Amino acid sequence: MWAVSTVTMLVLAGILPDFQLQSADGDSATHIAMTAALGAGAFGLLSALAWPLLVRLLLLVPALVLGLLVFFLNGSLLIVALRLVPSGDSEAAPETAVIVAAVMSAVASATGAALAVRDDDAYRRRLYRLADRRRRALPPGPSSPGTVFIQLDGVGHDVLLDAVGKDLMPTVARWLGHGGNGGGTGRADGARATHRLTPWRTDWSSQTGASQLGILHGSNHDVPAFRWYEKAAREVMVCNRPANAAELQRRAIDRTGDGGLLTADGASRGNLFSGGADEQALVLSIATKRRSRENRSRSGYFAYFSDPANAVRTALSFTAEVGREIGQSTRARARKVRPRVSRGGLYPLVRAFATVVERDVVVAAVMGDMLAGRTAVYADLVAYDEVAHHSGPRGRDTEKVLERLDRALALIENVAEHAPRPYRIVVLSDHGQSPGETFRARYGLGLGDLVRAGCGLPVPRRARRTHSGAEARAAVRAALRLPVEDGGEQHRPSRRSEPIVLASGNLGLVSFPDVPHRMTKEEVDARHPALLTTLANHPGIGFLLVRSEKHGGVVLGAYGAEIPLDQLDDKPGPLEAFGPGAADTVRRTHSFPNAADIMVNSAYDEADDEVLAFEEQIGSHGGLGGAQGKPFLLSPLAFSAPVGDGEDLVGAEHVHRVLRRWLREVSGPQVPVEAKPEERAA
Repeated sequence: MWAVSTVTMLVLAGILPDFQLQSADGDSATHIAMTAALGAGAFGLLSALAWPLLVRLLLLVPALVLGLLVFFLNGSLLIVALRLVPSGDSEAAPETAVIVAAVMSAVASATGAALAVRDDDAYRRRLYRLADRRRRALPPGPSSPGTVFIQLDGVGHDVLLDAVGKDLMPTVARWLGHGGNGGGTGRADGARATHRLTPWRTDWSSQTGASQLGILHGSNHDVPAFRWYEKAAREVMVCNRPANAAELQRRAIDRTGDGGLLTADGASRGNLFSGGADEQALVLSIATKRRSRENRSRSGYFAYFSDPANAVRTALSFTAEVGREIGQSTRARARKVRPRVSRGGLYPLVRAFATVVERDVVVAAVMGDMLAGRTAVYADLVAYDEVAHHSGPRGRDTEKVLERLDRALALIENVAEHAPRPYRIVVLSDHGQSPGETFRARYGLGLGDLVRAGCGLPVPRRARRTHSGAEARAAVRAALRLPVEDGGEQHRPSRRSEPIVLASGNLGLVSFPDVPHRMTKEEVDARHPALLTTLANHPGIGFLLVRSEKHGGVVLGAYGAEIPLDQLDDKPGPLEAFGPGAADTVRRTHSFPNAADIMVNSAYDEADDEVLAFEEQIGSHGGLGGAQGKPFLLSPLAFSAPVGDGEDLVGAEHVHRVLRRWLREVSGPQVPVEAKPEERAA
């Protein structure tokens, strides 16, 4: 590596006019080479010794700002290194030093096979060195397998199968024993599957907040949507607001009496919730803590950027991703692709953060956890979800993301070969995504406008748009230490008499803040006689859920349909289009104390498998309808089957019980363990 840095320095000295390795009178080639060698050696030594100290001194700097400071600090170290060279003839202008240091770090990183997840000899040697270093520093690892759970945020079951059939995800295809014969359903001759693929069904609130809370903590009770209004506290709750995420985690722990899935030597990486793990990084529920570096969600960034080569590599990939997004969105506009949403402003940076920065940091953290021999690791990769919201769930944009996610899985699998204990890798998703244009694009007004019209309130000519609630946007703000006020909505409403209308994908919630209890249908009709009829008969609305004084709860649909919840199994009415299990999920949400006065689900087109998002998304999730409610669970065959033959895996809490069972299996005798009766029940 030192020789490579020396050659790089010589090449840059010949190219850059403000960077020289010789005196003004000229020196011999041998003297110049010696100066370059000494300079490269001094730079490498300073980077190794001084860089960790500099990172510790900069712990109060926002994490992503630190990533930018890396270049300037690297340049400063190079200037110091050149000053230490005995000849005294080498020098570089400050701005040139930044460029030289960045190029040297990038070349060193590429030579070390760390630029991407490539399975070559140099990369294998680097893994062996890392593993040997870990083994010398730590006591021998246990012989029982550890478990790594990788969440591919937003990737639906059918999307995964299509990607396997198109050879976009060869690692997943190999695990499933699939050949490249199209459709993702064939099996190559002689191929041996190591994993099984199981679809599961989400709750009504098909979004990361509800799903991941249920998966990690065993309860997502009273989480009716991604955002909702709580009348008792007079506050809008948002799953990706750090303070709210911490409160939801506390409620789940109080309800279950258990810390979470990862309480036994676990690590939580890139998640909304901790799962009870001792080791946490990039976890939103602890993003507001300030007492120690270990408790900060941003600690993973500092660990990653403490290596300047990581910062340079990620910065180059970040820049390339921004350019890729600008090019893709420009082509979409030029071709007048429909449906389409705005992809300007800061979105290219948010996308690059999700698909590059967070991916690199999370994968690096998982690698470290495996080499340290941790028992259970749960990590969330949000890249696909962020891109699919704006580009749609299927297409070239998202296919490229799936390819890179598969390479990340290959990297994690590769690291497992060098870990101090065997590992079993589980891949799962928290929800899928359903395509379709936005409600506003289809009808020229948003859900909030429709509600105001039904209440007889004035509708503004230019209504405020509802921004995407994707996890990456909140993660960016947490990394920059900015308050997460998603979509600009208020914590506490200013006008108590006006309805609060919130959107979570194609699920809408209408609450009347001046009424302290959940209003009944009769009360809503008395106050706003046209509201429920206006909503239920709108072609973009699939059904409504409201409380009823007579029936306890009713589902409302077009043409006066009004079906009590206890009759939905025999007469599903407007729920029929939403498939099996819809009635159960609606009844469960109705039991939540913080269910909205009116729960609104958009229409679902079965023929085109499309929904209408109440947010500015052409790939959405959050309600019922289509692929958004059908995620996947990809598990090693060494584990017992998630459910028995003919049974369905239903709800995030059920997934939690399955993952718990698997952790018990690896901590005891290495044979499949019979599931407890309550775990076999859906």
